[in-house]
Formats: sequence, C-alpha cells, structure tokens
Amino acid sequence: MKYLLLLLLFFTISLQAKDYRKDKNVMEFIDMMSTKYNFKRIYLEKLFKNVQIQATPLSIYSPPPKDKDILKKRAKLYPKYGAWDRYVKYKVTPKRIEQGRKFINKYKTTFKKVEQKYGVPAEYIAAIIGIESVYGKNVGKFPVFDTLSTLAFEKNRRNKFFKKQLKEFILLSYKYKINPKNVTGSYAGAIGLGQFIPSSYRHFGVDFDKDGKVSLQNPQDAIASIANYLKKHNWRKNEEVATRVSYKGNRFTKYKTGYNRKYNRKDLKGIKPKYGKWNYFDKVKLIKLSKENYDELWYAAKNFYVITRYNHSAYYAMSVHQLAQRIK
Repeated sequence: MKYLLLLLLFFTISLQAKDYRKDKNVMEFIDMMSTKYNFKRIYLEKLFKNVQIQATPLSIYSPPPKDKDILKKRAKLYPKYGAWDRYVKYKVTPKRIEQGRKFINKYKTTFKKVEQKYGVPAEYIAAIIGIESVYGKNVGKFPVFDTLSTLAFEKNRRNKFFKKQLKEFILLSYKYKINPKNVTGSYAGAIGLGQFIPSSYRHFGVDFDKDGKVSLQNPQDAIASIANYLKKHNWRKNEEVATRVSYKGNRFTKYKTGYNRKYNRKDLKGIKPKYGKWNYFDKVKLIKLSKENYDELWYAAKNFYVITRYNHSAYYAMSVHQLAQRIK
C-alpha cells in the first residue's frame, strides 16, 4: 500500500514543471559546464528553467521498497524457476525473427559494408536492434533532457550515473547542433534504434552515411554504431558465441555459473556440447537459464561476454544470441 501511494505521488509530480535554476545542485552543474566546457550560462539556465519532472523513470530508479510483505509478494510473483521462460517469450518471437530478416534485407548493402569493416555478423546487429527498439518501431517517447535532468537531480539510487549522462547529452547536442529539448528516448534516456545512452552515443556513434552527423535514428548510422561498439569491446571475428551443453539431472548446481567466471573445458566434468563438436578452444563461461521444469546450460565464448557489455545481463545476451541464430 505504501509503495502504491509512492507511485501515485510520482505521477502527481510528473504533471508539474520545475524551475531547476532554484536548485543548488543544478546551479553547481551549470557552473561546471560553463567553466569546463565553455557553455554560456544563459543557454544552460534557459534549458533548466522549465523541466517536466518525469515520474515513470523516477519510480523505476527510486530505492526498492523495504516492506517485507511487498518483498514476499514479489517473490511469489517471480519465483526463481521459470525466469528464462518468462523472459525469452517476449524477446525471441516468430514475428521478431521475420522482422529481423526483412530488416537485414532492406539494408543489405549497409550490413555488408559494416560486416566487412567491423567483423560483426549482420544477424547479431539486427538482433540487438530488434530487442532494443523492435527495428526502430519503439525508440521511446520520453523527453531525453527532462528525463535525464529528473534522474540526475531528483533523489534516486543512480543520481551520479544520470548526472554524467546529462552532461554527455548536452555535449552531444551541442556537437551536432541538436535542440536537446526536441529529442525523445527511453525511460533511461537511451536514444535511437540501438538505444545508446548518451555516453555511448558520443564515444561509439558512427556517421556511416557521411552526412556530417551521427544520427542513431538513422538505420545506417545505428547499424554501424552497434558494430563499432561491439568491436571496441573486443568482438572476435568469425568466432563462436555460445552453444548448449548437456549435464546429468534437471537442475544444475555442480559449478558456479555466470559470464564473469571462466573455466577450462577439460575441468568441467560431465559437461559436453549437446549438438556435437564446438569449434572454440579458449576458456568458457557457464550460463544457466532457469526454466520451469529444468535448467538449460550453455557454454559461452568471449563474444557472448562482449554482448553483455551492451547490457550487463546474461539473459539479455542469450536472447540476442538466440534471436540472431533464428534470424540467420
């Protein structure tokens, strides 16, 4: 009940505009941007004069409830087993697979050039775009400047991170002569087909169509930028990503799992590729997917870990891998 009231309060706040020039922390931020990056104070103060507080993003990043009854109810709603079943059914669907094939075909010239330059297969780039924005159909409707300002200066568990993203977004907008008030994105301030946060946009964005600016709403730039991101995070050309393995039993507890732990395959007794030989000879990670009646177990290669740099979730990386394979 307390949590519901808190959410209602957030939505009430969202109807209000706030003059952030009266906020001490914002004025310190303006001082920093003016001193370090030579922005005119009058320009920055105009941006912060009228900020619409974004309640939905704020509710997502606010501290989780401490009420034990709420936590117990959540545990019943989201039991450990079946987590992968619930996750993947919204990520890897027949419709999204078919959309991915059409998307690659529509931009096949771009995909071919990008794959030659960066070494990242088309199906993995397309899978990321499919999961992030449904191939550009859902790039987000939240005003990015107001969202990042809300998350930077209204109390939540990631203020420091979002203050950095706000800084990056202002720098990005200035560089490409964009009105920061006119850009929309996700509830976290992510932008474009690949849903890049502003720091990733600035550092990994590619002007692939050579029009003088990086536009991640543009499929050509988005495709190349995702490939560049993966390559800069050490994607290995022509190497495997993951393969399912077999083990005895229905629930796997013999070894610790997760993308941060490496094993020599020879040390993993009782585990072997489920579908014949797997041509990967480096150390592997064990990825466990919790299903309703059993655990799926996978070997994950270096390229799987690279995908987790895009989103730090093993389930996310596995959904990208499976969607890519189905598209291919």
